[in-house]
This record gives sequence, structure tokens and C-alpha cells, in this order.
Amino acid sequence: MLTVQARPRRSVKKKLRVCERHVKSAQMENSSSELVFVLHGLNETKTKRQIFFGLSILAYVFTIFVNLTLIVTIFLERILHEPMFIFLCNLCVNDICGSTSFYPKLQIDLLSDFHLISYSACIIQIFGISTYYLCELSNLTVMAYDRYVAICKPLEYHSIMTPRKVQMLVQMTWFLSLIATIVGIVIIVRQPMCESRIEKLYCVNWDMVKLSCIETILNKLYGSFLIVFHLLQFMLIITSYILITRTCVQSQAERNKFMETCLPHLITLGTFAISLSFDVVSARFSSDTSLQALRNSLSIMYLIVPPILNPLIYGLKLKQLRKIVWRRFNSKITALK
Repeated sequence: MLTVQARPRRSVKKKLRVCERHVKSAQMENSSSELVFVLHGLNETKTKRQIFFGLSILAYVFTIFVNLTLIVTIFLERILHEPMFIFLCNLCVNDICGSTSFYPKLQIDLLSDFHLISYSACIIQIFGISTYYLCELSNLTVMAYDRYVAICKPLEYHSIMTPRKVQMLVQMTWFLSLIATIVGIVIIVRQPMCESRIEKLYCVNWDMVKLSCIETILNKLYGSFLIVFHLLQFMLIITSYILITRTCVQSQAERNKFMETCLPHLITLGTFAISLSFDVVSARFSSDTSLQALRNSLSIMYLIVPPILNPLIYGLKLKQLRKIVWRRFNSKITALK
């Protein structure tokens, strides 16, 4: 019985040795001596890769479809050119960018026996995924502010949320996210790498920092900055909803407005926060190879769940948007007949 259980472990170790040889050969063949990393997240999923590949294709196509449906609908319908829908459109664009930073590389690895990624490709993936989650939280913060103005200051809404201000807020979500991402990448690029083993399905800042030969104070300062930045965003969201709740208690009409427009935002925010916290929890299992599948599942939740659920939550809950999407869908079906 003991010998039967030992075989899979020997096969995994053998595969890892072969993979490491491929890394060395790839680095020797590369004229620019570019580093090559090994992604160890898929080592335990050999027998189920075809199933996972099929599911990932379906998830990616569905994510692109539902988000593009909302983007195109909001773009074509002039009645939806309001701040709330513009911010929702921005959220959908960001979800497509985040999914595209993750799914294609995962699908390539599911079809390959050797899960390698070059240094430049790793940096590009870090750029895409980091920008995604930073922009997601920034956009949700802006949407909370928009709901605060709409419910707490309805008479002043259009004078406050002018087209110019809406444009500025959308640009700000991307500008802050891109700056924070670029700073993190510059810090990583300046550090020498001593290891090539990444314990995830994808590249991310913290895993790259752990591969560095040295630990600099810049890493700690950057990490502290992100923590403070996220805490400020959460404080703005919480403050907005405290004021919104205080206003809604006084009026039935405002309570109805809260249920229709604020509830989807709260569900979206909760989904993203819980999914992102799963990635933090997965880091606790990084030293236990027997929990690789669990670690994989937890670490990719924030890349899979929010981009799928966000357009569905808003599309089903917002009556105005739901009617327009359904009308367009029916017209397309009728035209095909």
C-alpha cells in the first residue's frame, strides 16, 4: 500500500526535475539570457486538465459576452448615458482586461506539460492583473460616491455629477491604478532574482518579491502604501453608505431607490472583497503541497467570480438596463427568424 501511494509523488518530483531542466535549457538557448519561471500551480491537475480547459474556455467566453453586452448596450442607448451606467461600463471594461490577463496563459498551461513563463511575460501579466484589482476597487469607490450624491443630494445631483466630473472620475480610476502598478513593477525590475519557482497559476507582485535575492525597504514602503490606499477607499465607501442609510430610513421612496441601485453595488463590492480575501487566505497554505488544489481555487476567485457576476447582478437588478437588454435580445432573435 505504501508503494502505491509513493508513485504519484515520485512522478511529480520527476516531472519537476524535467521542468527545471527545461528552464535551464530555455535560459541557455535564449540569446538575451532572459529569466524563465516555473508555475507550479498545475502540478496536481494532470488527470483533469481537459475538463479544466473546457471550463476555462466557457468561463472566459461567457465573461467576455456578458460584459460586452452591457458595454454595447450602454454605448448605443442614449438614455443610459448617465453617471451610474458610465461607471458600470468602466467596471465591465476593467473586468474584460483582468480576465484577458489571466485566462489565455492558464489555457496554454492546461494544454502543456511544462508550465513556463518568461520574465517579460510575467511582468506583463503582473501589470494586467495588478491594474485590474486596483482599478476594480477604485471604480467601486467612485460608484459609492455617485450613489451618495444621488440619494443624499438628489436636487444637486446633475450639478455635481457633470459630464466633465464624470470623465475626470473615470480617468482617475485608471490613472491611480496604472501609477500604483507601474511603481510596483519598477521596484520588482530593479531587484535580482535568485529563484525561478512560482507557487501559483499566474504571476503576481508578492510572489515575484519572494523570489528576489534581497529584501529592500522599498518593498515594505510599497506594501504599506497599498494597505493605506485600500483602507482609505474602504473608509470612503463605508462613510458613503452610512450617510445613504441615514437618508433612506426617512423615506420609503429612497429605500426603494436604495434597493434598486445601491444593493447591486453592495453585492458587487462584497463579492470582490470576499474573492480577494480568498487569495490572502491561500497564502497561508503555500508551504503545504497536499493543499495545492485548494490553494489554486482560492487564489483565482477574484479573477473569475467578479467579472462574471458583476454584469449579471446589474443586468438583473437595474430595471431600466434589464428592459433595454431584453428588448435588444428579442429583436436579434426575431431578426434571425
